Amino acid sequence: MSKSSEWIDAVGRAIREATVALPADVERALREALTSEPSELGRLHLETLLENARVAREEGLPICQDTGTPVFFVRAGAESPWLADIEAALVEATRSATAAIPLRPSAIHPLTDRNVGNVGRGVPVIDWEIVPGREVEITYVAKGGGSENATGLLFVQPGGGAAEIARAVLAHVARVAPRACPPIVVGVGIGGTADRALVLAKRALTRRLDIHHADPAIAALERDLLEAVNGLGIGPAGLGGAATALAVHVEFAFRHPASLPVGVALQCWADRRAAVRIDASGAAEAVL
Repeated sequence: MSKSSEWIDAVGRAIREATVALPADVERALREALTSEPSELGRLHLETLLENARVAREEGLPICQDTGTPVFFVRAGAESPWLADIEAALVEATRSATAAIPLRPSAIHPLTDRNVGNVGRGVPVIDWEIVPGREVEITYVAKGGGSENATGLLFVQPGGGAAEIARAVLAHVARVAPRACPPIVVGVGIGGTADRALVLAKRALTRRLDIHHADPAIAALERDLLEAVNGLGIGPAGLGGAATALAVHVEFAFRHPASLPVGVALQCWADRRAAVRIDASGAAEAVL
């Protein structure tokens, strides 16, 4: 088997895993939310989500009929000898997985609505980050349409600090969370330029729910925002309750003194993701 075929198979398995099985940390968070949810209707909905996840896993079926836009976040070691071949493997893995799982064909021309399956101009979405080393880590995220429509780009008054950022993010989440299939995961990107803030927000969604940012001030903001979001009372499915969000993750970049962009990206309760690592020899393995 060629290295390219090995990668296609490994990434295809990751796509299947993300499509039919909740990550362990997500299922654990849903169960924890169930034990503390005061709303009877909210508990019923969480029980239904967990049962849905069980059936999907056991039957090998997609967790949701919206199997999402395929998005790959690639952390590529600058010294890896395999960089030139990665993109083609990701495209072919997406094409093969669409037929094999199957995935819903969700890539259409923006003007004509012509459907091309899940492979076309700009799809799958591939976000590259070049880092030191020789390994390549590929994280697959399925981005459903409902949660994608809840994405927001905010511009906060420079100098307002964490409190002003938190107020802006909370106001946005309060407006859009009910239509993003809560309980949600909230990704926040702070700083950089406008486009960079949105990328950072989506990268934040690749982090495991139980891991906070290494920067203590950012980690504190994550905890404060999670408490505030769950204090909104939106609850599971937007029907009221305490479990509006399972986690809030924040990433940041330095910014221009006159500009403070904040990107907000939501992921629905089915926080579908899986990862593959390609080492310097070209061998691929799943990343838990």
